[in-house]
Amino acid sequence: MHDLTHGDVEQAAARIAGRTRPVAVAPAGPGVPGRVWFALEFLQHTGSFKARGAWNFLAAHREAGTLPRAGVTIASGGNAGLACAWAAQQQGVPATVFLPENAPQVKTDRLRGYGADVRLVGSEYAEALAACEEFARTAGALASHAYDHPLIAAGAGTLLEELRERVPGLDTVVVAVGGGGLFAGVATAARHHGIRTVAVEPEGSRALHAALEAGRVVDVTVDSVAADALGARRVSEAALAAARHKDVTSVLVPDEAIVGARQSLWDGHRVVVEPAGATALAAVTGPGGPYVPAEDETVAVVLCGANTDPGDLVRRR
Repeated sequence: MHDLTHGDVEQAAARIAGRTRPVAVAPAGPGVPGRVWFALEFLQHTGSFKARGAWNFLAAHREAGTLPRAGVTIASGGNAGLACAWAAQQQGVPATVFLPENAPQVKTDRLRGYGADVRLVGSEYAEALAACEEFARTAGALASHAYDHPLIAAGAGTLLEELRERVPGLDTVVVAVGGGGLFAGVATAARHHGIRTVAVEPEGSRALHAALEAGRVVDVTVDSVAADALGARRVSEAALAAARHKDVTSVLVPDEAIVGARQSLWDGHRVVVEPAGATALAAVTGPGGPYVPAEDETVAVVLCGANTDPGDLVRRR
């Protein structure tokens, strides 16, 4: 794999043009410091930003003539699998998706709705990944990845290009980090345009934070309300490289702040996102939040996923 570049993001933007939904934005409104915009990426096909990378990955392999008859396979906590299955269905490619047995039912049901062969293995992502890798070897399927591939990250980075068009004078983009695909792509594009990136992780799922502290990619334990989407045990090398630049800030938020941010989106905007989708917002609005925008700072907070059961949101009269 080569180092991720802005050129990769530009190529991805050309491939996905007309195939994915351009991001919509909305002002955060009162109660949020600074000039903050919500990037409504949960409105994307399949309910998360992952559709961008999945389409780019398959389209690039189709261009190169490297799509096998066995199709594509991926291990995913849910959102990446959904995106892979959707892109495969759209492009007429068989998809086999591996994910942990504890994946939310709403995600497994939707995977099957996209025509994927769904296989549930183990209790965490690493076990599903091992089974996926074995399937790729034995069946000859093309192995995709939830986040650790330059085509996946470049596809995610197209979000930043669209945000620049929709938010004039954008200074800072705030994104949640799991394995680092979204962050690596967005940070690469942001750096090219002189825009800062804030990388936000749950305190109980801090693969990027731990890698920065150790000076290398390391395994971490995962225990967070957002673990189904941000539960990678290790961050990608591309994400670690991107995080080392001076225009990137890495912060942690507690689960209670994530839950609070998710609830506030429902109470104040009637927006339903998954905990991972509210993680970036928790850094800006949580009690004693780790990132407080300046009064004159223009910020985009990425609300990145909505594949969730809204039944656990508090109904207020």
